Amino acid sequence: MSEKENNATPMGKLGKYGLIDHISGKIELQNRSTVKGIGDDAAVIDSNEGYTLVSTDLLLEGIHFNLIYTPLRHLGYKAVIRAISDIYAMNGTPEQLLIGLGISSRFMVEQIDEIITGAGLACNKYGVDLAGGDTTSSLTGLTISVTSLGNVEKTKLVRRDGAKPNQLLCVSGDLGAAYMGLQILEREKKLFEEDGHIQPDLTGYDYIIGRQLKPELPVEVLTKLKNAGISLTSMTDITEGLASDLIQLCKASGTGCRIFNKQIPIDFETSRAAEELNIDPLVPALNGGEDFEFLFTVPLEMYEKIKQISSVSVIGHMTEKGSGNYIVGADGSEVELTLPL
Repeated sequence: MSEKENNATPMGKLGKYGLIDHISGKIELQNRSTVKGIGDDAAVIDSNEGYTLVSTDLLLEGIHFNLIYTPLRHLGYKAVIRAISDIYAMNGTPEQLLIGLGISSRFMVEQIDEIITGAGLACNKYGVDLAGGDTTSSLTGLTISVTSLGNVEKTKLVRRDGAKPNQLLCVSGDLGAAYMGLQILEREKKLFEEDGHIQPDLTGYDYIIGRQLKPELPVEVLTKLKNAGISLTSMTDITEGLASDLIQLCKASGTGCRIFNKQIPIDFETSRAAEELNIDPLVPALNGGEDFEFLFTVPLEMYEKIKQISSVSVIGHMTEKGSGNYIVGADGSEVELTLPL
């Protein structure tokens, strides 16, 4: 082994976010039209009349989805949701979509039709055009790459880096449901593998399984905020988990934060499933991922307006730079939020 190989850095040492920082540190932008590159939900390109937003998502079989319990039509639908969520998270409107497929020989044409049908249903619902893409053969199963394009007026762009100390920290919807839906699906899969005579029983888990297999985006929340005259100072979507996405927002804005565990919205079905599996419901809410909700900040003076919107929860506030990122318990104790490796 060469000296260079001996000094090589394992991927696990950096983690996902460390790797992103590592890559972005090696990239120098060449064009004035590139307003924002790596480091936000989408790249921002100056198109003179406004900003064009571009984002890419990659889904790998065995990592992001399991075809044992994921219908292909649902998979196509979810792939679109993942991609356009980044556009909405910058206060933009998604308009076009490009899909790349890596397909192994075990797939039939009709199965690919199901994926595209699902993607088309999502595109139709959210007013997006499936405008192109690419296909290639694969030796390792199914790979889906989705690139979304959208637009936003220059004065209405919302990035991760606009939060200020003392501003309110808010989330849409509820958190942790998608993760618990995944845990129930995995439990039933394991039982079936151990005894093929035991049929999966998903009764009573409709909401959390739906959040995992066929998520939707809370676009109506953005409309309510706009109609109420509430200006967002920063925003991101919750795809990696509240803790991870909040830390990234704080890092971009140069702030700390305090959130309160009693104010984090968790659906009853999520809590019930977590208790069945001996999991603290706060764990999936903080770290589960794939909630596809919005995390955003608003000025403190917007509190009276924001509390009138039933689908939004104020979970804490931003603090000064260097004060750390903490979750506060009912007894006032503080636990630092950390990124997963």
